[in-house]
Amino acid sequence: MTWFAAVARLRERRESGVLVTVATVRGHAPRDAGAKLVVGRTETWGSIGGGNVEAVAIDRAREMIEASRPEPELLDFALNDKVTNQHGVQCCGGTVSVLLEPLPVVRAVAIFGVGHVGLELARILARQDLDLHLVDTRADTLAERRLDVLADAVARVRVHHTPLLPEEVLEELPHGTHVLIMTHDHAEDAALCDAALRTAHLGSIGLIGSAAKWGRFRKRLATEGGHDEAVIDRIKTPIGLADITGKEPATIAVSVAADLLRTFEAEGVREAEGG
Repeated sequence: MTWFAAVARLRERRESGVLVTVATVRGHAPRDAGAKLVVGRTETWGSIGGGNVEAVAIDRAREMIEASRPEPELLDFALNDKVTNQHGVQCCGGTVSVLLEPLPVVRAVAIFGVGHVGLELARILARQDLDLHLVDTRADTLAERRLDVLADAVARVRVHHTPLLPEEVLEELPHGTHVLIMTHDHAEDAALCDAALRTAHLGSIGLIGSAAKWGRFRKRLATEGGHDEAVIDRIKTPIGLADITGKEPATIAVSVAADLLRTFEAEGVREAEGG
């Protein structure tokens, strides 16, 4: 398997990894600069030459995976018999620098309701490196011709047409998916809010709408849904940046996207701190 196929496999599995590259070589070494190795939690693909260099790189890569370290690292090796190595002697005579680049699991976002605002939001988020799930009960809203504007997406876009129960998609979403609820039907929004609060593996939950809408929802979630106040507070509404007040779909979408990116930043800080 080629290294880029291995990277694609890790992304498809939503598993973190590390891309290891021979960055520089001076003198003799087992592999030339540019040789690559992909390291996952339990598997490796490719080779940077075997021996101590590869073994140490794999050990360090797995430490980085466990620690969720986002920063790349550079390791230097001298290949001579005077160096004390962890995994045997390599005495080719040269020196090697190896670059370790983390391959984190990309973030996932699910937009429930791909109407005017939902589509504008999808267009913005599609420019980010993430898994983007678009969910709607209306087939025409998800028609290929309508979603052609996402053809050049950086994100991996997945479309879910669910004519009856869109909340069933929640269980299928990857761990940590950030959910944005903005369907055409308030009853559908309410059902999604209730189901999202019962789905423990999700990330943030956002709901579009007015204070009056949220007041009704909050009461129903407490009385009919049986959720306590702390659980209901998982839902953020309104979504978007408070100081952007325009009501055009594209303006709302920019505001919501910016607020979501701020959520990503905060999440990244917590991850770096081990929280």
